[in-house]
Amino acid sequence: MRNIDLDSLQIFKAVVDFGGITNAATQLNRVQSNITTRVKNLEQRLGVKLFQRQGGKLVLSADGRLLLDYAERLLQLSSEAEAALRRGTPKGTLRIGTLESTAAARLPPLLSAYHERYPDVQMELVTGTSDALISRVHRFDVEAAFVSEPFNGAELETQEAFVEELVLIAGKNAQVRNAKELQECTIIAFSTGCSYRRILEDWLVECEIAPRRVLELASYHAIVACVAAGSGIAIVPRSVLRVVHAESLVQVLPLPPRVAKARTHLIWRSGQRSVVLDALLEEVRRNRQPA
Repeated sequence: MRNIDLDSLQIFKAVVDFGGITNAATQLNRVQSNITTRVKNLEQRLGVKLFQRQGGKLVLSADGRLLLDYAERLLQLSSEAEAALRRGTPKGTLRIGTLESTAAARLPPLLSAYHERYPDVQMELVTGTSDALISRVHRFDVEAAFVSEPFNGAELETQEAFVEELVLIAGKNAQVRNAKELQECTIIAFSTGCSYRRILEDWLVECEIAPRRVLELASYHAIVACVAAGSGIAIVPRSVLRVVHAESLVQVLPLPPRVAKARTHLIWRSGQRSVVLDALLEEVRRNRQPA
């Protein structure tokens, strides 16, 4: 069922404010029959009488007085929304997805600056793997998301946000002088759909290395703890190691340059932009720094 449109409420309020159909028609530059029809249609839709005739004048019924209160509030909200959009001042809620590593190491200063600049925007964060976040964007569950290469960008628009330096980490007593010594290793990683896991697995395939198994965990703290305990190897952004203060707890091994650099993008549905998202894109451009 279609909702009451704002135009009908504006006509109804004009009849009240200007004391009748004739004056309302003059003020709105419409013919009287159009005003009469719109009011009758509104009454039929609501199933109530909005006006009563007293001494040749239209006066509000009890239901009409109730609707007038709602109409004034809705029209005021509409006016405020239009004014905010015309000013380009972000307001409302922005729900975005993010990789856990991005949330921990990159977003705090960026979102702090965004909140200081636009305090009327309420930010909501959802974490997940790149693949899971892309699915959320397509399902309209989040307006945008920070994901890492490689990813499928079909029907998406993107803006590069950060460049991460990926490193291989292993237990301090592990003997890892070259890639071949990773044969039959245990990979410790997030679930399938994680871009960094995909990078590591593709690199191992290129090196003709077959891992023994993959141990899936749900947080970087857990991944780093398992690596420090000698349970396996992992690939992580160096920025995350700094955040969790783990650089002294594990071996930090460089990866080939073509593997080590991973770009994080802010993605959103093609053609779907809003004032709050545009403000975030500008904040990303303003705060962008190398890894």
